[in-house]
Amino acid sequence: MSDTKTITDTRGIGRKFADLDKTAVAPFLALAALFLLGALVNPNFLSIDNLLNVLTRSSFIAIIAVGATFVISAGGLDLSVGSMAALVAGIMILFLNSAAIDGDTAMLAAGVVVAIGVGALAGLLNGAVITIGKIEPFIVTLGTMAIFRSVTVWLADGGSIAMKSIAMRNMFRPVYTGVFLGLPFPVWLIIAVGLLGAFILYKTSFGRHVIAVGSNEDVARYSGIHVNRVRAMTYILQGICVAIAVVVYVPRLGAATTTTGMLWELQAITAVVIGGTALRGGVGRIWGTICGAFMLEIVGNIMVLSNIVSEYLIGAVQGTIIIIAMLVQRTLQKKK
Repeated sequence: MSDTKTITDTRGIGRKFADLDKTAVAPFLALAALFLLGALVNPNFLSIDNLLNVLTRSSFIAIIAVGATFVISAGGLDLSVGSMAALVAGIMILFLNSAAIDGDTAMLAAGVVVAIGVGALAGLLNGAVITIGKIEPFIVTLGTMAIFRSVTVWLADGGSIAMKSIAMRNMFRPVYTGVFLGLPFPVWLIIAVGLLGAFILYKTSFGRHVIAVGSNEDVARYSGIHVNRVRAMTYILQGICVAIAVVVYVPRLGAATTTTGMLWELQAITAVVIGGTALRGGVGRIWGTICGAFMLEIVGNIMVLSNIVSEYLIGAVQGTIIIIAMLVQRTLQKKK
């Protein structure tokens, strides 16, 4: 009797493992494989300092990609996040440069609020044009990508926008370089944004509506869901996430240039896709997305630590990764 029960339990565990969504587990298995590869390539890869540096550098894309998870889960797409980041950074720095008092803490806090406000407005613009104008997200965000970048170039007069106040810069720098309980501040911010994003997507009615809209827009509409409102809100969340990433990014260099955020949209979308979120919508994985962002930075780090592939080909490798991820996703879907 006991042996029969043991066999039944074992079979039950086997069935549960078989039923586990492979797209949810795959990013973490791939991350483990990258850790192994990095350790084989260079023993210094597994050092605490190197891993914390990789985590810190991945913070910009990880935070932006959390917002992109909402957009893509709802069946949308945002190609403007890199240009949006440059615009938000430029406006934030110009605002801080207008401070009457050098190193004013209240002004710095107001600058953060301005950045989040500009990001939310930029996201609202994307969402409004897509939902009210009934234009494909690809076309709209391709257009706003050019608009945001051009406005940034105009504000910078073709150059860069730097923080003028040394005191303000020194006050702001710990947001990127500071450490709390052994972890850099950007890593804590990734955790906070991830927890909040996961709560919204998995535990609220809005999150369920996002998945419903991405799964089947018509069914969602017949179910009483305000499809346009939900979709517009995902773009606003995306804009806010871009602004939070900018708040972490600006203290790093203390300036915004015409190339700030270049190709961040590619990295964010790649992180979302390799994290297990379906590009067609209807599935969203916040922690998989963050894992995906970390993987992208690890790939770049391994390329820098080794002489196998030139670090100048990081963009090519990332492009290859997103294509492979889509092929894997499609293969797994066909097997279901």
